[in-house]
Amino acid sequence: MKSNVLITGCSTGIGRALALELNKSGFEVFATARKIESLNELKEMGINILELDINDPKSIKKCLESVKEKTTSLSMLINNAGYAEMGPLIEMPDDVLEIQFRTNVLSQISVTKTFLPLLLNNDSKVVNISSVSGDFTTPFAGAYCATKAAFSSLSDALRMELKPLGIKVITVRPGAIESNFGKTADKGVKSWLKKDSLYSKINEGIIARANASQDNPTPVSVFAQKLVKELIKKNPKRIIRLGNGSRLLNLLGKFPKSITDKILSKKFSLDKL
Repeated sequence: MKSNVLITGCSTGIGRALALELNKSGFEVFATARKIESLNELKEMGINILELDINDPKSIKKCLESVKEKTTSLSMLINNAGYAEMGPLIEMPDDVLEIQFRTNVLSQISVTKTFLPLLLNNDSKVVNISSVSGDFTTPFAGAYCATKAAFSSLSDALRMELKPLGIKVITVRPGAIESNFGKTADKGVKSWLKKDSLYSKINEGIIARANASQDNPTPVSVFAQKLVKELIKKNPKRIIRLGNGSRLLNLLGKFPKSITDKILSKKFSLDKL
């Protein structure tokens, strides 16, 4: 009997690569995304595809019912879906800030709560894809960094609380991984940043931060292979750091703020204001 895994956010990037790698490793994969048509290629490979908008409680419940039609248990739940908006916090629209916390923090817990019955008493794993950005805050990424820090903290609590119930919680903190992340973040900030922004003189610094994750990134297929190799172990690491910069940025996050503030201000052009 195959082990079952459900993955959120499989339209591109990490989620898609994990769906492919876990399918190749013999798992029964349930790949999900807001736009189910983005998963057609996965369906052709024999992967189960389901529509799931993690910000919609009705969609989460409907997805659960669809999974229950095929199985009574899950070996693994991978909370991968996420959302990134870059730009100066003081000018970021309230709704943009709120949806980022909804997507990257609150909805992750909602999905886990909903699928918990399929994970209980099954020696199962909840895998939360966070980010090294939760360890190291940078200018023009404050909202994103804050959501990932919150998600990592909640994952720590879940790890302790779910262990007695037979569920292992693993937090993954990727570094720079090859994806559409930069393009999406770039497009987002350009849609709301005003021409008379207080930071208009250093617009290049904002765009540089939006694209920073794609500076010498680790190929997503390599990342997926290494991560799956660790996840299929009986006792995987509690916190997994993979990808370019995943360890260095964590280390830099422990440096005195007087040093990192100066470095980051220069890197993202704040010293030119």
